[in-house]
Amino acid sequence: MQTKPFRIGTRGSPLALAQAAETRARLMAAHDLPEEMFEIVVLSTTGDRVTDRPLSEIGGKGLFTLELEEQLSSGELDFAVHSSKDMPTVLPDGLHISAYLPREDIRDALIGRTAPSLTALPDGATVGTASLRRQALVRRIRPDIQVTIFRGSVGTRLRKLDEGHVDATLLAFAGLKRLAREEVVTELLDPEHFPPAPAQGAICIESRIGDRRVDTLLEAVNDRPTYDAVSCERAFLMALDGSCRTPIAGYALCEGDDLRFSGLILTPDGQKEYSVKVDGARAEAEALGRRAGETVRTAAGPGFFETWS
Repeated sequence: MQTKPFRIGTRGSPLALAQAAETRARLMAAHDLPEEMFEIVVLSTTGDRVTDRPLSEIGGKGLFTLELEEQLSSGELDFAVHSSKDMPTVLPDGLHISAYLPREDIRDALIGRTAPSLTALPDGATVGTASLRRQALVRRIRPDIQVTIFRGSVGTRLRKLDEGHVDATLLAFAGLKRLAREEVVTELLDPEHFPPAPAQGAICIESRIGDRRVDTLLEAVNDRPTYDAVSCERAFLMALDGSCRTPIAGYALCEGDDLRFSGLILTPDGQKEYSVKVDGARAEAEALGRRAGETVRTAAGPGFFETWS
C-alpha cells in the first residue's frame, strides 16, 4: 500500500498549476484518496525562463519538459502533467505518455482589442502570437496583418494586449476555460478554417515505463477517446518531423469505433498549403496519423521542409 504521497511534477504557470490540480482531483475521486496523498511539485523550465525569443531559436518544445523529465527519470517525481501540445514527439528513453484526461475544446480563441474578430481587424493591424501555425493561418486569412512574437503566460499576454502592444492575440480556448477566463474571448475560430495544433486542448500525464504502481493509478483517469485522437495527431506530427519551425495543424475526432483526421502544413506566409483527410478504425489511430503525415510529406516534397525548417 502507498504510504508516501505521489509526487506530481508541473510547471509553475497558473495554467500548468490548474492542470495539475485537475489531475489530482480526478485521481482523488477515482481512487477515493485524500488530497494529502498527492504532492504537487513545481519546477521552472527553460521554456518558462526564456520568453524573449521564439521557441525555434532556443531549442523547441522540449524546453518546457526537460527539467520535469530529468526528475521523472531519476525517480524524484512519480509522474508529470503537461499540456500535450508542448510535448516533443520523441520522449526520453524510459518515459512514456501513460494517460490523457478528457479533452477540452480544441478551438483557438481571438481576443481583440480594436475589433472583435480576425476579419474585422483594421488594415495593417498587429496580432501577437508565438505560434508559427497561428501566424501562418492569420496570414492566410489576412495577408495585410502584421504578426509579432508574443510569449509568456496567459496573464502576461493578456496584460500586453491591454497595454496596447498589439490589436489582438490568439490563445487556446481550452486554457482560457481552465483558468475561468472565457469572458475575454471576442471570437472562437472554426477549426475547419483555423485548425488547431496537434494535441491542443488535451492534458497528458508522463511516467516511467514499467512502473506498474503508477500505471495502475493513472489507468483510472485515462480517457480513451482522447488517448486515441491525440495518439493519431502525434503520429502525424512525428511523420512530418514536426518541430517549432514548421506550421502544422491537425485534429482527430473519434466516432464510436471510427476515427476521422484532418491535417495541414503551411508555409510561414500562409500562402501555400498541403492538406489531408483520412478515416479509419480507432484501433489503428497511430497508423492513420503516420499515413496522413507521409501523404502530406510526399505531396509537399523535400524542398518544402528544407526551405522552411
